[in-house]
Amino acid sequence: MAYSCLPLYAASFLVVLLVLPLMAVASAAAPAAETSYETKSMDPGLALMTLPQPVSGPESLAFDRRGGGPYAGVSDGRVFKWRGRRLGWTEFAYNSRHRSVGMCAPKKKLVVPESVCGRPLGLQFHHKSGDLYVADAYLGLMRVPARGGLAQVVATEAGGVPFNFLNGLDVDQNTGDVYFTDSSTTYRRSEYLLVVALGDETGRLLRYNPRTRRVTVLHADLSYPNGVAVSADGSHVMVSHTALSELRRYWVRGPKASTNETFAELPGFPDNVRSDGRGGCTGWR
Repeated sequence: MAYSCLPLYAASFLVVLLVLPLMAVASAAAPAAETSYETKSMDPGLALMTLPQPVSGPESLAFDRRGGGPYAGVSDGRVFKWRGRRLGWTEFAYNSRHRSVGMCAPKKKLVVPESVCGRPLGLQFHHKSGDLYVADAYLGLMRVPARGGLAQVVATEAGGVPFNFLNGLDVDQNTGDVYFTDSSTTYRRSEYLLVVALGDETGRLLRYNPRTRRVTVLHADLSYPNGVAVSADGSHVMVSHTALSELRRYWVRGPKASTNETFAELPGFPDNVRSDGRGGCTGWR
């Protein structure tokens, strides 16, 4: 096959948008009926890893250098770690809001506003240091020490422009540089539908250097940049563009540095993208 990246999709973003209004009309026209649901898997080797209530919505997964995990950011702003079937999911990281803002306290057991308590999206470990980097849609770029605990904000702006909608993230394991996306400098995560509907092109691809603690804007004026995957040799970064339904390759080193090209036009609306460890990558929506 011509592509070294094989995009895989579980659902279509467009289908959800079209089906929901029809469901609303149908429910208004007919009396409610009790419905029971049963979850089954086509693969007997797959099993549910249910999150503790009321958190939901793991956006991205990461594994530490020992293969532990997965780790996932959830709806109340925390990062959880899977510790096997006996212990299940336990808290690995939290941000300052969970200790300083009453409504964000985990013991409240309430659905919290993510714009206040944070919403971790992309996350990845730097295996050499053990640090976990987190792109929080509202609070900025964060770093969690290998032992877990408080996530510290390491950057909140680039080029004088505040982060507005941080999303995808990956780490160059050779240099420790962190590549991440700011999906829009106009609309927040809660307004993501407007990014698509209005054709917003204010997104950015960014790089954080942990040695200098500086953030560089690699590319601006992008259409809904989302997931990020760094190549094994660090020469380029793959970025999924949700609204464009495409995967683009951004060269960051070598003779093609600062250029980019369409790598694949996709049959759906891509979100995350990850290296498969064999020179290719996998994407999902």
